[in-house]
Parts: sequence; structure tokens; C-alpha cells
Amino acid sequence: MTRRLAAWLVAACIAALPSRAPAHDLIDAQGAERYLLRIEREQDVLHSKASPTARAQASVALGSTLDEIRDLLNRDIASHGQPQGLPTLFLIQSLRSRGLALEISPALGCYPANLGFYRSALRLDPDGPGAGEARLRLLQGHFYDSFGQDPLQPRDQSWAMLQEQIRHAEILLRASPAEPNREEVLFILAVHHLQAARAAPDAGARGVHAKQARETIAQFRSRYPDSLRVAALDVLGEGLAR
Repeated sequence: MTRRLAAWLVAACIAALPSRAPAHDLIDAQGAERYLLRIEREQDVLHSKASPTARAQASVALGSTLDEIRDLLNRDIASHGQPQGLPTLFLIQSLRSRGLALEISPALGCYPANLGFYRSALRLDPDGPGAGEARLRLLQGHFYDSFGQDPLQPRDQSWAMLQEQIRHAEILLRASPAEPNREEVLFILAVHHLQAARAAPDAGARGVHAKQARETIAQFRSRYPDSLRVAALDVLGEGLAR
């Protein structure tokens, strides 16, 4: 387990670093107002009689905005133990009054990803222009929030949820060979196949996913030989031989 966690944490910490806002970014009064104006516009479209495509894109944008705020709140928690500053607290309260309460997850000790808006976007327009981003954010958000120390022991992940995650990753990989997040998506897919090789409801399905995990790991190693994630996958995949 020590080698597993060492390899995993190196890769996961780098992969999961928030990149949507600079490290020095803080929520000041002007920033809080800008977020609320964006959210108001996105909610107006989402709750309007606009086309399913327009509402799906608004749903993705709303989820993205909330996740941007979430990243900043989680940095506050990492630095200070809790969100800091009157503008930040004003923003949190304003979101709650709009029915968009951000709540700390006791299991995670931080704010989780806002997955519901991405699922809503895919229900509204599963093949539209916002579907790719919705799938990617859903895949990332679920994955990084789903486990503590060991990705092969996810919390509260049903077999149906795991199958859905695998399907999202496969669609993303098929849809865009030039996907800028392809390395991360392929890595997550490999880990999900490893999870499925342990959690599938019958021996046949476990064997199928073990085979798919080996193939995905080999593909990842071939495409990204210098990635730190290679070491993580090698360690996580040690149990496949058994």
C-alpha cells in the first residue's frame, strides 16, 4: 500500500491541481459581484423557454462557474481551515439564497464538484456543442471526489455509476482524438477498469474489465511513456496478475 499511495499521490496531486484560476486569485467584493452576475445570466437562460441546446450550454456554464468558486473555497480551506473574508461569506450566502448552496462534504472535508448541472446538460442535449465539456467535467469531478487514499476503494460508487463513468470516458476518447485532456481521460478510464475488475457483479464481467484495464494501461504507457501517471498505473495494476 505504501508504494501504491506514493505513486498515486504524486500523479493525482499534479493532475488535480486547480487550473481555472491563478494561485493568487482571491474572492474580493468585485469578484463576488462578477460571479453573481454570471450566475444570474446562466440561471435566466437555464430557466427560460430557450432551446434545449441553449439551456444545456447554460447548465454547463453554471456548473463551471460554481466549480470555479468551489476551487477558490477549497484553497481557502487548505490554507486556513475554512472560507475567509466577508466577500467570500457574502457570495456563499447569496448562492444559498439562489438555491445554489455549496456545502462542505464531511467525507471529503471540502466542497465537492457540482455534478448535477453537467448531468442536466447531457439530459437536455446529449450530442450538442456543450456535451463534451459536460462529460469531461462530470468524469473529472466524480473521479477526484470518489476516493480518499486508495482509488481502488472508492466511496459510495455503485456499479451503475462506475459503468456511467466508463461510458463517458470512452465517448470522450472516441469523439476527439485531439482532446487536450486525453491523457487524463485515458488515465481515469484505466483506473475505472481496474475498479470494475474488482467490483463487477460476476466473474465474467470482472475478467472482461481486467483485460480492458491491461489494454488501457498498455495504451497509456505507449502514448505517454514519460508521464508520472505511468508509475501510478503500474502500481495500481499489480493485482491484475493475481
